[in-house]
Amino acid sequence: MVTAENKQVVLERYIEGAPKETDMAMKMGKIELKAPKGSGGILVKNLYLSCDPYMRGRMRDFHGSYIPPFVLSQAIEGFGVAKVLDSDNPDFKPGDFISGLTGWEEYSLIRSTWQLRKIQPDHSIPLSYHLGLLGMPGFTAYAGFYEICSPKNGEYVFVSAASGAVGQLVGQLAKLHGCYVVGSAGSSQKVDLLKNKLGFDEAFNYKEETDLDAALKRYFPEGIDIYFDNVGGAILDAALLNMRIHGRIAVCGMVSLHSISDTKGIHNLYCVVPKRIRMQGFLQSDYLQKFPQFLEHVTENFKHGKIVYIEDMNEGLETAPAAFVGLFSGRNIGKQVICVAKD
Repeated sequence: MVTAENKQVVLERYIEGAPKETDMAMKMGKIELKAPKGSGGILVKNLYLSCDPYMRGRMRDFHGSYIPPFVLSQAIEGFGVAKVLDSDNPDFKPGDFISGLTGWEEYSLIRSTWQLRKIQPDHSIPLSYHLGLLGMPGFTAYAGFYEICSPKNGEYVFVSAASGAVGQLVGQLAKLHGCYVVGSAGSSQKVDLLKNKLGFDEAFNYKEETDLDAALKRYFPEGIDIYFDNVGGAILDAALLNMRIHGRIAVCGMVSLHSISDTKGIHNLYCVVPKRIRMQGFLQSDYLQKFPQFLEHVTENFKHGKIVYIEDMNEGLETAPAAFVGLFSGRNIGKQVICVAKD
């Protein structure tokens, strides 16, 4: 029996507000480097792990969500890119690269493989991009923009948290579609990135604005057709005041709300009626039939230099708790990824 040391990041306690590094802990264990016979599972070496805001919801002892909470003292679960070391599943063989749900640990035994996707290595696309550009955040951007927002050429598009994993691609898809695009972000560095590297028409630092309604009127004097909302709260309230008639709001995330017990009300929801606004929350998993179309569209545009993608890469599993916590203060620039090992 061949075993290996297996470093893990586990959840120590359920949280109420914003996550802290001390809510997580490093744990050492051993793992057999073999997929048990009859398990139908695969044994993988994790290479890259994704830090995603939705994971905060799984850190709460709350069972009314679309996904269950993490199990205390077990490896945190998240999206990753890994290499198959051993397999008891005919669809996967040793040496394959996969993306999908795995553990925040060095090695994982994955028994439920139906959500895994095999990756065909391509020298022009980093493996880690299958966590962002070609992974869940990228597909979230694609599904939300095209399926929820129903964009038309020449429309006015506003994206919050625009330099993040989802927002940066939404803005570029909108530009490719012939839209005018403005993004908000939380630092001057991110604003420069949006305008000078990601191709947004304009961008502003919401932390420097004392009146968000006035800021949106400055950038959208004729109003907003599409608002892709990643943050909720005060920016959503201001956007409602500035939507055009028959505007669309895709509600992707509410990262400004620290807990389900500390939510803030929306004051300008009355705008939905006279402006006939369509406002819809969504999950990318509702549109999985569109995933092949998404991969083809985004891969082609990336290879032709029409889409760029920004990653914030941390080295070592031990950096994962701090990197994850940093999502909620805007510490990251671009898609936050943890490199566990390089193949």
